[in-house]
Amino acid sequence: MKARIVASVLMTTIILFAAATVLSFSTSQTYAQEVNNCDPSYPDVCISPPPPDLDCNDIPDNDFTVLAPDPHGLDSEGDGIGCES
Repeated sequence: MKARIVASVLMTTIILFAAATVLSFSTSQTYAQEVNNCDPSYPDVCISPPPPDLDCNDIPDNDFTVLAPDPHGLDSEGDGIGCES
């Protein structure tokens, strides 16, 4: 009985630690995007929101995640990957 309680407490602690780590990373990434004026549609790279309107030739990055609404239209295929090489 005592071993089951200890195992349960240990598992709960591990789950809470993992959740806190994910939340902390997500929050710090969002804060960095806001401070650097990065559009949240492009979470893997820092691309400024329009204006000006940018095209793939205007940025050095390829094959990055694109989320809706994709204000620059960098995901021409609509598959969630921007400026595919």
